[in-house]
Amino acid sequence: MTGNFEGMLVADGFDNAVIGTAYVNSNQVVVYSSEQCVKILIDRDNMQEEEAKEYFEFNVEGSYMGEKTPVFVWENNCIL
Repeated sequence: MTGNFEGMLVADGFDNAVIGTAYVNSNQVVVYSSEQCVKILIDRDNMQEEEAKEYFEFNVEGSYMGEKTPVFVWENNCIL
């Protein structure tokens, strides 16, 4: 993971999915690509795509760790 994320919470094992930081209610948080997180689960843990998505959505994206909880963005679901 590149960058200085001191004081921010990070999602363990998903360093390569970091796409930046953002401010949520005046707290700087780490922002992850949800697609990249799922790809990491597929590659690292040998999961099938649907299994990886379900695991990610429930265990990672759905976790709340307080005000500095990371943000997960589904980049391919953007509406312009």
